Amino acid sequence: MELLPGTHHPVGQAPAAPPTAGTRPRNRRQLIVDAAGRVFNQRGYHAASMEEIAERVGITAPALYRHFPNKYALFAECVNFMADGLVEALDVLPPEASLEDLFTAASRVTLAHRASGGVYRWEARYLNRDDRVLLRAKFAHVVDRVAEAVRAEGGAGDPAVRAAAALGAIGSITMHRTRISLPRAEELLVASALRVVATEPVHAVSESPVSVPAPPVPRTRRAEILAAAIPLFERDGFANVTLGRIAEVVGIGPSAIYRHYPGKVDILAAACLQAAGLLSQAVDQALVGCRDPHDALVVLASTYVAYSFEHRALTSVAEAELVGLPASLQRPLVLAQRDHIAVWEQQLKALRPDLDDRQARVLVHAGFGVVMEAGRRLRWEDTPDHRRAVATLMAGALGVVDTEGTHEEGPGAMPGPSSPNR
Repeated sequence: MELLPGTHHPVGQAPAAPPTAGTRPRNRRQLIVDAAGRVFNQRGYHAASMEEIAERVGITAPALYRHFPNKYALFAECVNFMADGLVEALDVLPPEASLEDLFTAASRVTLAHRASGGVYRWEARYLNRDDRVLLRAKFAHVVDRVAEAVRAEGGAGDPAVRAAAALGAIGSITMHRTRISLPRAEELLVASALRVVATEPVHAVSESPVSVPAPPVPRTRRAEILAAAIPLFERDGFANVTLGRIAEVVGIGPSAIYRHYPGKVDILAAACLQAAGLLSQAVDQALVGCRDPHDALVVLASTYVAYSFEHRALTSVAEAELVGLPASLQRPLVLAQRDHIAVWEQQLKALRPDLDDRQARVLVHAGFGVVMEAGRRLRWEDTPDHRRAVATLMAGALGVVDTEGTHEEGPGAMPGPSSPNR
């Protein structure tokens, strides 16, 4: 969840010159939304403050309140910003626009607001009900627009699932800090999204079910507290869950929790560590006996999808709430994430020598984005068919599945010349 400060002006245009001393920029409201999006992305809604946002913009807190009456109003606008941009970018295209045109437009909006645009993914759960409904409607409109084009192309897979998965590949760029040029990032994301929509059930990567380690049975009070907290954090958000509610589920008094955890944040850290440990065990177990990079990536995709479906609450908490941890507690988790991604990178570069380190990393995150959005579209209903379908879409995003025409035509084709951006 560490984010790279990105470019916050339309792709292909230079950023606006900073205002001279004593002048008020005409786009101050947009500057505020952009800065707030970064802060919300980096720190989470509850940890962010209006004072910090005002400082980022270079104004006073009272000046900030002249534009937004409270933090929630500013937050709601930030959360809707990416959705509004995507709706506008796709709606201006003609009905007959190609999938490549649609994905290029979506990629440019996403890349232009990379460091602030991802706030909708996790922090949107803090919106009130009406605002959540409105936000869902906007993203549903975007998915439907892409799904229409997917449907027109034909194919046996669910067009809406493939559309959501492809947009997940593009949106993944907001969730990591890999340094890469805008043109190369756009090329990679568009090519990945095109491969996703070209992927159909016939390309299924595996017919064999994959098993992943289960969380340990809570046999101690400490483990019971952790097991009770995870679904509460996932459903209501870490900031909204009190120690009293956790204690009530366990059947103990709130003060008894302090015998096992110094505070609520330590319970969150334990949940994140458990998620990282289970995923590491699953990967180590899956890679035993893999013969080549292709087999390894197929197994990794099936394993990651199985893990995501089976441990939905745990993974959701770990992914959404990591920013809420102090730096000292974040560090071992960030290192575990890097180790996990490095395994994917190594295998992907071995299979696709056209990719350098950064390009491979971008595609690995694109695969993770596919799983997130396809899983959401399927409401995380855990069935063998859903697992197989999502794993196949993930493999398509990486370029592992050889869909018809995918590796012979279009940007990012495999194999092809390398364009290092180190």
